[in-house]
Amino acid sequence: MASEHDEGRNGGAAGTGTGDGGADASREAGPGAADESRVPDPKTAAAIAAAEAAGPQSGESVRVDSWIWAVRLIKTRSLGATACRGGHVRVNGERVKPAHSLRVGDEVRLRHEGRERVVVVKRLIRKRVGAPVAVQCYIDNSPPPPPREAVAPAGVRDRGAGRPTKRDRRELERLRGLESLSRARRDAKSKPPS
Repeated sequence: MASEHDEGRNGGAAGTGTGDGGADASREAGPGAADESRVPDPKTAAAIAAAEAAGPQSGESVRVDSWIWAVRLIKTRSLGATACRGGHVRVNGERVKPAHSLRVGDEVRLRHEGRERVVVVKRLIRKRVGAPVAVQCYIDNSPPPPPREAVAPAGVRDRGAGRPTKRDRRELERLRGLESLSRARRDAKSKPPS
């Protein structure tokens, strides 16, 4: 009885592959094989399995607008298609259409919400996944976002301040760089009709 149990443990006649035999097999496969089999968090492991299932089948491709939505670089797929049509998405330095097929290793540059994102495709997925899994699908080479102080909104009025007066409107236009438009309006009103 003990010998049958030992054979199964060592990967012999029983062939379960558990126990010491499995550890020997992972050592023979290389140092990375043992690390891949050990995933500390079962939720993350399930999410990674879901991402694998969300990937394309063999021979199928993934659209660039779908991929940037699936890895959470943008909020909706239609925004991804609009960004592609507007020239805000580049793959390997070239402007692409929404239906452009991605491959592993492609560099995707996306200008969105005043920031440029530069990512390298690590895994192709088609369905949207959670943020921890999405981060594992690309290598982020983006420059750091600008500090919040640098992105101060121009011309924001206090809540409850009421409707802006003509003087307030002129100050807002001057801040926004629309002073020439305001001056043109005033000049048009002051000229007598001919």
